[in-house]
Order: sequence, then structure tokens, then C-alpha cells
Amino acid sequence: MFALVDCNNFFVSCERVFDSRLEGKPVIVLSNNDGCAIARSNEAKALGIKMGANYFEIEELCKKHDVQVFSTNFVLYADMSLRVRGLLAKFCPEIEDYSIDESFLDFSGFEQYFDLKTYCSRIAKTVKQGTGIPVSIGVAPTKTLAKIASRFAKKYSGYKDVCIIDSEEKRTKALQRCAIGDVWGIGRRYTKRLLAMNITTAYDFTQLSRAWVRKNMAVTGERTYRELLGESCVKMETIEPDRQTIMVSRSFGKMIGDYATLSEAVATYTGMGAAKLRKQKSCAKAVLVFIHTNHFRADLPQYSRHIVVTLPVASNSTPELLHYALEGLKNIFQPQFLYKKAGVMMMEIVPENAVQGNLFDKIDRVKHHDLMKVLDSVNEKYGRNTLKFAVMGDGKAWKIKQERLSPCYTTRLLDFPVTKS
Repeated sequence: MFALVDCNNFFVSCERVFDSRLEGKPVIVLSNNDGCAIARSNEAKALGIKMGANYFEIEELCKKHDVQVFSTNFVLYADMSLRVRGLLAKFCPEIEDYSIDESFLDFSGFEQYFDLKTYCSRIAKTVKQGTGIPVSIGVAPTKTLAKIASRFAKKYSGYKDVCIIDSEEKRTKALQRCAIGDVWGIGRRYTKRLLAMNITTAYDFTQLSRAWVRKNMAVTGERTYRELLGESCVKMETIEPDRQTIMVSRSFGKMIGDYATLSEAVATYTGMGAAKLRKQKSCAKAVLVFIHTNHFRADLPQYSRHIVVTLPVASNSTPELLHYALEGLKNIFQPQFLYKKAGVMMMEIVPENAVQGNLFDKIDRVKHHDLMKVLDSVNEKYGRNTLKFAVMGDGKAWKIKQERLSPCYTTRLLDFPVTKS
């Protein structure tokens, strides 16, 4: 049996933990640069605010109904996610962090010793008491069915936060009530095709022949099909696989026209990418740098370019990667444009213990390794960018717009909540 623990309206719930005045009120959280709604309380959903709705389109509605609006506070949300996971680890040794607000638990064999309904209710109660975050838990013989069960636990109050699919009858009923577009593993393209065939529910999908699914939806579609039938095909991934590419990019809070400011942003993204390489003990042989203007501003001239710079020796050293990334930026930068976004991608990633050397390499890689080790240890202990390279600047001229950012209640001393006696 697998369990999926899903934090309810997670970003909104994090804000409510530290501001009780938000309880019962419509609340939304906006994406980077305060662009669109990416989290909504149930009260906000009742007002008709859709996921992904552009804020400028719903701003009047928010003012009319006194909707509380927040910028994304990933520092707070990431820390709260770690706290939730820490509590889950006390109940199950094998956990897969599927996303910032979802975790799979492997309950194999648990049913021999525990009543899973009672056990999961205890988990939900412990997480709520320990973090203030409400969760919904779905339990089933496969991860895909557990996702469906979790959705029901969240949607229907009668389940009291826990839905268990542990019989053929329950599985059939669950599939009949699950829209085909809500099935984990069936994307928009396949959903559109299946709806055209009058396949509207997960149950309808399981009535197709396995041969048809394999032929028309490839191996991934067949795997989803088998999971819905109760055959476990998607295993737990408790160790995060190494990334084959690492992308760091952001849209700027305001458009940038000068090279100095743009280079600060590209340097910062390169430093973040280099840190991620070192974390997974990898090196990159090539760096891609891209820049582009605001495609939505038809009144301005448009420009979009990218360049791939190959390193003589694969590296995860920030100063070395900075050198090549900024060289690439110089080759594609044009001063007559206003830029809205830039990004850096680490490519041709290899394990750091399998780097092919170069006869003409003049870099003292032992010194670079020792320097990066100190850099990472300091930044891990005191916060990202406590130590950084001067070329990264302070970010004030290009950082993302966060006009409604809440305090970092759990990670910044000055933002700690203060109680009054």
C-alpha cells in the first residue's frame, strides 16, 4: 500500500499559520513578479478565481471581496515543507518527496500491524498540531490510485482527511468518479483525445484494451492504465536522480537595458547553477546563456538569442563557470533592446569523479575545489549568498517583483513572530 500526503492549499496554509486573521478569508498567492494566482484558499475558489488567473484581470474582484493577496515566499514555504516531512519521517521510514507539498509513503506491510485509517488520521493530526498545516491522505495499492484517493480526501469532508482504496469495490467507485483529466500521468494532449472518444472517467479508460493503450499512448500510458487496475508499476524514488541539465532563469521585476545589470543577473544564475552541480557531485561541460525581451510588448523592438559555450574541462567551480557564462553573454548582448528575462543552463553534465582532463589545463582544480567547499559550507550555515562573488551584485536593479511578500517567519531572526502577554 502507498499513501500520498498532500498539504491542503499549501502556500495559503503557510501564510495562515502565522497570521490567524486570514482564517476564513479568501486568500491567494501570486507567482514570480506577482503575475498570476498559483495558490487559492477555498474561499477564493468560491469567488471564481481560477488557477493561473492573471492578477491584473482579477485585481478589481480581489478588492471588491477583500481578498488577501501575497507574493510567493519560497523561503517560508520550503522551510515549512521540511518541517512537514520531518514529522512524516516519524511514521514511515521510506518517503518520496514528490513536490514541495506532496509526499509518498511506502506502507508495504503496514496493514499487518496497523489499522491504516486510524494510523493515517494520527498522521494528519500530528502534522496539523506540529506545523499548523492541514493535510489530506490517500491510501491505495498503487501510487496513481493513491493520488486519486488523496484528491477525494481533500474534496469530500466525509472522509475526514483520509481516503483508503483497499477493495475492488472502492477502486471501481473511485475510478467512476474521477474525471479522465484528473488522472496522474494523463496529460492535456491525451485527455483531449480520450474525451473525443467519449472516455470521460478513469473507469472508462480502464475499459479500453491494454493493446490499444500500448499502441496509442506508449509505455507511460500503459503504466498508468495498469496502475489504475491495481497493479503497482511506479516504484518509490526515495533518492532524487541526478539532473541531466540544470536551468536557472527568472523574469526581471523591470526591464533591463544595460550590460552591467544584465551581467549581474546572469552571474547570479550561474552561481546558483554551480551550487546545484556541486550538491549532486556533478560537473558541466557546457553552459547555455539566453536573453530575451518582453514578447508581450508589441510596442517595443524584440530580440531573443542564446549561445552555448563549451568548457575545455567539465567543471562545477563558480569562478570558472562565471568566466564562460559572461563571455557568452558578451557575444549575444545588444545594447539597443530592453530585456525581460535571462537564464543559464548547465549542460553535458557528468559525475565529478569521471571528468576527462585536458593536457593544456592551467587551472589549479584542487584550490578551486577547496574554495567551493568553504563557500558552500558558509552559505549552507548562514544562508544563500552570505558569501558570493562581487560580479553578482546586490540584485536590487533586477530582482523579481514581490510587492506583497510576507515575512520569513521561520528563517530570519528579525521576522520571528512576537507574542504579547
